[in-house]
Amino acid sequence: MKIAVLGGGNGSFAAAGDFALQGHDVSLWRRDAAEVAAHRAAGSRILLKDINGRHDVQLALVTTDIAEAIRGAELILCPAPAFAQPDIAKLLAPHLADGQVVFLPPATFGSMIFAKAAHDAGNRARVRFAETGTLPWLTRKHGPFEVAITIRAKRLPVGVFPLDAAPHALDVISRAFPGVIEPCGDALSGALMNAGPIIHPPLIVMNAGPIEHFERWDIHKEGTQGSIRRVTDALDAERIAVREGFGYGAPHFPLAHHYASEGEQWMYGRGSHDRLTDSGDWRERIVLGEHRYMREDLHLGLSFLVSVAGLAGVATPLAKAFLAIGGAICGEDFSQSGRTLANLGLGHLDRAALQALLREGFGR
Repeated sequence: MKIAVLGGGNGSFAAAGDFALQGHDVSLWRRDAAEVAAHRAAGSRILLKDINGRHDVQLALVTTDIAEAIRGAELILCPAPAFAQPDIAKLLAPHLADGQVVFLPPATFGSMIFAKAAHDAGNRARVRFAETGTLPWLTRKHGPFEVAITIRAKRLPVGVFPLDAAPHALDVISRAFPGVIEPCGDALSGALMNAGPIIHPPLIVMNAGPIEHFERWDIHKEGTQGSIRRVTDALDAERIAVREGFGYGAPHFPLAHHYASEGEQWMYGRGSHDRLTDSGDWRERIVLGEHRYMREDLHLGLSFLVSVAGLAGVATPLAKAFLAIGGAICGEDFSQSGRTLANLGLGHLDRAALQALLREGFGR
């Protein structure tokens, strides 16, 4: 199938390389003209490393022209950080065509941002938007055009906007990720599967001292201690309570399964945390106030969780606490500047109206 991948980070290179390895026709779009020129000069290839070795794969197109990148694509995948979504959504919106599926892994309700951008741009094409709970690859770039994939996801719970159009979206996404996709309902259900805002805020806040002290730090190895894991489970209980408050049923993909060696399999399967830390790819310099775990998962992810929890009538004291502490670290009021329903332009909707929108879409 023809797939367009948007972005130039770890997830985008893993997606483009892995899809090309599977034999798909892959276009890669990114905004950096100099990087695109260099990639083209290098043959528009990606060196992908995984458990099976090294794979030199060919992309069909590398471009700065987003319209060219998505032309004729059945699936448009955007694994860019949540804070990059509004700008990309506005660039993409005028060019979307009937039948295309935009998939955001994961998204923090970014599917609504992309759908609303298309609607606000006057584009009435029948486009489906979807999101899932994690990036489908544990991955890091090892060079400008080289990427290592430590693990591929085993289970991806996917929510679709509008829900009434889910069958088509799930069919397209499942052909790109065979045997992995699990429908979980509407886009809000998919957003509330996002693991990042649960795993990462305790790691980035509770390890603030050593992060600022050490030049390089593996937050998932030295930073994942028993006390932090207990807090993570308590924060995850708030997420699950919000899901249940909206009437979403199991499976909720509790984070405890990510670390367990037996029992129900989590999104990355069993043993994934050990493989992640064994890889050494997450030992890095962390700038506390700028890191993605702070700016995406805490600032945007937890503000969204707290906002929708209010609509569901569910208390989230831990999420609010991390939001306040993270904001204090960065000198901002994250509860006001984050991804709230009000800031998404949905603050006027009550629960019934939001659920109707999730089901039916914006209309034509």
